[in-house]
Amino acid sequence: MDPEDLSAESVARKIGLAAAQVFKTLVVRGDRAGVCLAVVPANAELNLKALAKLAGDRKMELVALKEVQPLTGYIRGGVTALASKKEYPVYIDETAILFEQIAVSAGVRGTQLLLHPEDYMRAVKAVAADIAQS
Repeated sequence: MDPEDLSAESVARKIGLAAAQVFKTLVVRGDRAGVCLAVVPANAELNLKALAKLAGDRKMELVALKEVQPLTGYIRGGVTALASKKEYPVYIDETAILFEQIAVSAGVRGTQLLLHPEDYMRAVKAVAADIAQS
C-alpha cells in the first residue's frame, strides 16, 4: 500500500473498517458564518448546499489547501475537530450514529481514533445532519 495515499477509503482498508465508518474532516468556509468543519464518511462527498443551509450561509466552499494548516494547525490528512487551533462549528453526517464506533483522524497523518459517535459528537459539540452525498 502507498503510504502517500491519504484517501479516507485507503485509510478504511488499512484499519479494517468499512469506508462508511471512517470519517474525514473537511475545512469549509461559508459566505456568512465563516469557517466550519464538516465530518463526512470516507465513501461520500460533502453536500455543500445542505451544509450551507444548515449553517445559515447562502454559499459554501472548501478552503484552499494552503489555508488548512494556518486555520486548524493540521496538515492535509491529519485534520481533526478534536483539538483544532480554534473552536469552529462542527457538522457531522447523520450516518455516524448508525455505528458502534467510527474512526476520525487523531491529528497526525496515518493515525486514527476509534470512538463511539455520540462521544465524538459531544466532545466537538457537533451537529448531526444529512450533509453527505455519494
